[in-house]
Formats: sequence, structure tokens, C-alpha cells
Amino acid sequence: MLRGWEPPTGPYGPGHRGVDLTAEPGARVLAATDGRVLFAGRVAGRGVVAIEVAGSGSPPLRTTYEPVRALVEEGASTRAGQPVGVLEEGPFHCAEGCLHWGLRRGDAYLDPLSLLPPSLLRRGPSRLLPVFGVPEADAVRVSRSHRAGPSRRRCPR
Repeated sequence: MLRGWEPPTGPYGPGHRGVDLTAEPGARVLAATDGRVLFAGRVAGRGVVAIEVAGSGSPPLRTTYEPVRALVEEGASTRAGQPVGVLEEGPFHCAEGCLHWGLRRGDAYLDPLSLLPPSLLRRGPSRLLPVFGVPEADAVRVSRSHRAGPSRRRCPR
């Protein structure tokens, strides 16, 4: 993530009404949730896809993706993870290539990261650490009674 959500101070106040995700032009843009395409076209010279999130209440949630070349048409149903666009060449509002992902309910801007599972958000960057005192893989033998998985027998301690 290049830049996070910064809620505006008012309807026309400063802020960042979405998140910027690092991506290269030509990258596939995937739908964050199931829904229906409300808009697929150009706004102020940029390609935009807006998707109404299925089962999200009234007014419904809407996700937006820009700048993209749409791979879907207005009215089409979408599934989470389905390609909905291809990231366009800049100029971007980021210094480098990025996807701007937004979320709204009615006129209120929301943090699109709130759509992600909390466990995903708590993860830090992956890193390898030294491990001491762990036997080599070929030195470890697991007997049938100690294998992981459901069992009705209790494992001896």
C-alpha cells in the first residue's frame, strides 16, 4: 500500500478517499467482493469501474477502481476475485504506478480496507528468522499415533 485512507474533514474537505495500492500498468484488477457493475467508463479522463457490493444494505456499499480499462460491462454480475479491469498507463496521482481503490455508502466515503478480514490486516511483512534447536527435517519421524488430524484416540504425552 502506497497511501492509506484519510477521511475527509467534510463533504468537500481535504483527505484521501480510498487507498493506493502498488501496481504496474497492465496488471489485472480483481473485484474485492461479489456484486453488480454500476459503472464502467471514463471520468475526468480516467477509466473507472464501480461495483455495488451484493447484500450490503441500503444504501448499498460501492467499490471503485481507477485508473482501469474495464473488462466488465454495466449491469454485469461480478464475483470476488474476478478480473474487472486492467490498470492503465499513467499519469497517476501516485509518484509510481498504483490502483486507487475506494469505498462509499451513499455520499459517505469509507475505508476500503474494512472489507478485508481483520486477520489479513494484522499481518506484518513476511520475514525469515533464524531458528535454533529445531532438528533437521530428515531427522524427524512422525509415528501414526502422533500425526496431526482428527482422531478419537488420545495421543500419549
